[in-house]
Amino acid sequence: MDNKEKAAACALNHIFGYEPKIALRIVQELGSASAVFDLSPKERNALTGPYSKYAGSLSDELLENSSRELEELEEKGCGFLPYSHPAYPKLLKECEDPPAGIYYKSSSPPDEVFNDAPFISIVGTRDMSSYGKEWCTKIVEALSYAPQKPVIVSGLAFGVDITAHSAALHYGLPTIAVLPNGINSVYPSAHRPAARKIASSPGCALITDYPPGTGPMAFTFLRRNRIIAGLSRATLLIESKIRGGGLITARLASDYGRDVFALPGRIDDIRSQGCNLLLVEKIAEPIVNLADACRQMGLGNYNLRKRSDLLEWVGKIYKKIPEDKRSLFLQLVQEIKKQRGITLGELCTKLGKPYSVLVGMAATLESDGIIDIDLLGRCTINAKNA
Repeated sequence: MDNKEKAAACALNHIFGYEPKIALRIVQELGSASAVFDLSPKERNALTGPYSKYAGSLSDELLENSSRELEELEEKGCGFLPYSHPAYPKLLKECEDPPAGIYYKSSSPPDEVFNDAPFISIVGTRDMSSYGKEWCTKIVEALSYAPQKPVIVSGLAFGVDITAHSAALHYGLPTIAVLPNGINSVYPSAHRPAARKIASSPGCALITDYPPGTGPMAFTFLRRNRIIAGLSRATLLIESKIRGGGLITARLASDYGRDVFALPGRIDDIRSQGCNLLLVEKIAEPIVNLADACRQMGLGNYNLRKRSDLLEWVGKIYKKIPEDKRSLFLQLVQEIKKQRGITLGELCTKLGKPYSVLVGMAATLESDGIIDIDLLGRCTINAKNA
């Protein structure tokens, strides 16, 4: 595809980004995006109607600005993928409102990023519980052992999104972050390191249909969600309140005719209300067995290798330390395994040990990858050991 066609498609996306059907109709009628700018100003206005709000917007200046924009983006490792490009995601094309083009940042060419691998989106609340984090990680690990390796798609937000991206990178799966802003910035800024890692990892990418300079606003997240749903053959809702972006994405996926799954939760947990609602409405299938979920997504038989005996394994790790300390390590792990989310204070009460002793031992267990401790001091067994 030549540079003029890319620049022309980019220009149409600038104008019709919120109504991509208009851009796609024009390209279909004329045969290419660049053909628009071969027309006279009067003929261009006729494409949308003389009284359209877009009258006069399809200018030569817009084409020149788009061409410069793409040159500048290319210098920064970014690109633009028009709807008509052979590498444009096939499932996204099947949607009724696909973007006229996609900005991307990746160390891999678009035909390697948007290949025939199954895309699975994982979404949910920013206010994630330890239960949600544990099972989000477990699910991604399970997907990494499937015969067909999926691409994990999410939105780089706090909570479920960043957990899914991080788990995908950890378990060797490609991941795509769909941004609610222009490709030249990252939101939230706290996730810039994760974004850099995604953009530099083979097969991974940051993508958006928003032009550079677009900032995140409430409505930009809604438009972003349709891309997450449209890219994927299945959408997994991990945790969601009764209203939230993850729930919207799951409903969009259902409207697109894609499979939807939800992680069931307690009926009195506000973070699980959205998931439980989708299950009641029969929009989503429950994730109650990882093997079944993998098969239902068409990824083949699940074959996750697990620790045969966690306590035996922990005992071997600390076999060279004094017996009394090794015994306390085992008691700690046993209590955490029995009660997910138990706090360090509760562990002190249960084991009758001072906080100063247990906090150091818990830090050692976390450093060795045996447990996870969140900001509130709640402890859980690391998902890969559970």
